[in-house]
Amino acid sequence: MSGGHSTYEPSSGLGKWVDSRLPLPRLVYDSFVAYPVPRNINYAYTFGAILSVMLVVQILTGIVLAMHYVASTEGAFTSVENIMRDVNSGMLLRYMHSNGASFFFIAVYIHMFRGMYYGSYKAPREILWILGVIIYLLMMATGFMGYVLPWGQMSFWGATVITGFFTAFPLIGEPIQELLLGGFAVDSPTLNRFFSLHYLLPFMIAGVVILHVWALHVTGQTNPTGVEVKTKTDTVPFTPYATIKDGFATIIFLAVFAYFVFYMPNYLGHPDNYVEANPLKTPAHIVPEWYYLPFYAILRAITFNIGPIDSKLGGVLAMFGSILILFLLPWLDTSKVRSAVYRPWYKLFFWLFVANALFLGWLGSKPAEGQYVIMAQVGTAYYFGFFIIILPLLGIFEKPRQVPNSITESVLASQGDGKPTPATAAPEDRG
Repeated sequence: MSGGHSTYEPSSGLGKWVDSRLPLPRLVYDSFVAYPVPRNINYAYTFGAILSVMLVVQILTGIVLAMHYVASTEGAFTSVENIMRDVNSGMLLRYMHSNGASFFFIAVYIHMFRGMYYGSYKAPREILWILGVIIYLLMMATGFMGYVLPWGQMSFWGATVITGFFTAFPLIGEPIQELLLGGFAVDSPTLNRFFSLHYLLPFMIAGVVILHVWALHVTGQTNPTGVEVKTKTDTVPFTPYATIKDGFATIIFLAVFAYFVFYMPNYLGHPDNYVEANPLKTPAHIVPEWYYLPFYAILRAITFNIGPIDSKLGGVLAMFGSILILFLLPWLDTSKVRSAVYRPWYKLFFWLFVANALFLGWLGSKPAEGQYVIMAQVGTAYYFGFFIIILPLLGIFEKPRQVPNSITESVLASQGDGKPTPATAAPEDRG
C-alpha cells in the first residue's frame, strides 16, 4: 500500500518550482489525498485523526497558558486563578486544556482497544504498535506533571505519593526521587522541573506521532477483516472517503468535548484540587486522575511479599509491568488470524479484558481496604493472565472462523446477505 509512483502534478509554475526543490506538497498529496486505504474501514479507525486534533488543541492552549503560569509554590495556585479571572478567554483556555487531557486519554484508550480488537499490532506492524505505546507513556508522564502544576491539594499529595514509588527500588530509588523533586520534598524546584517537562513532552509526542504515521504509511492501514490489501479494488483514496469519515467523527467528538468545557468543566476533576496545597493537611483519599486509576489499583493490589521482593516494590513493579507488557503484545499473541471478528474465543476474552480494565479503574478510586483489595487482586490476575496465559494458549487451541479471501469479497458479502462468505483461502493468506 505504501509503494507506487506518485500521481501528483503541480498545477502552476510556482508549484513546479517548489516541488523540484522541496516536494512538501507532493508529500502531503501522496500521504493524505491519493494514499490508498482499505475500503471497509469503519468509524473505529477515526480516532487517529481525533487524537491528532486533540494534540494540536493541547499544544496551542498549553502555550498560551504557559505565558501566564508561575512555577513556584507561592504563585502557582494564584496564577491559575488569575488565568481564570483576569486573562482574556482564560477560563475557556484553562477548561479546554484540563478537559482536553481527559478527552485525549478517552480517544487514546479507544484507539488502543481498537488496535487490540482488530490485531493491528501483528506483523508487519510491530514497530507501529511500539511507537503507539511510547506515545502512550509520554502522554502519561505529561498528564501527571500537568496535574501537579495547579498546586491544589490533590496535585501536591499525588506528586508526593507517585514520586515516592521510586524509593521502593533499592540503591537507585532515592537518588531518582531527589532528581525528580529537586530536593527532598515536593516544592518550588519540583514545580520548575515539572513545568519544563510538561511544556517539552507534547512536542516530543508530536515527533513520535510523525514516526507513528510514517510507520503506518510504510506498512499500510489494517481493516476489520485483518486481510491484507491484494488488489486496487480493495482500496479507495484517502480523500474524500476517509477524510469525510474522519471529519464527521471529529466533529461529533469535539461536540461532546465542547459540552463538557461549557456545561460540566469541573466534572472530571477532583474537588480537593480546587483547594490550595497544604503540606500539613492530608486528604482523606489520595487518588490520581481517572485515566491512571486502573494502574493505581494494580499498584495497591500487591499487599504481600513475593520472595525477596517486598509488597511495596512488588506493587511498583506490577504497576510499571502492566504498561511495559504492552510492548510485548505482538509476540504474546500467537494466533495467525488478526481480527477478533473471526476469533470467537479471543473476542470473548477481549471484552472481558475491557470490562476488567473498567473494573480496575473503579477500584482505583476506592480505599485500599477490605473487599476492594481482594477484588483488585482478582482484576490484576486477569489483566496479566490475559497477556501471559490466555493469548499464547488461544493461538494454539482456538479454532478461528474462515477469513475472506479479500477485502472486496468481505464488502460484497456484507452488502448481500450481511454475512461473510466462507473462505477457501489457505491459512497463510488469512491475515
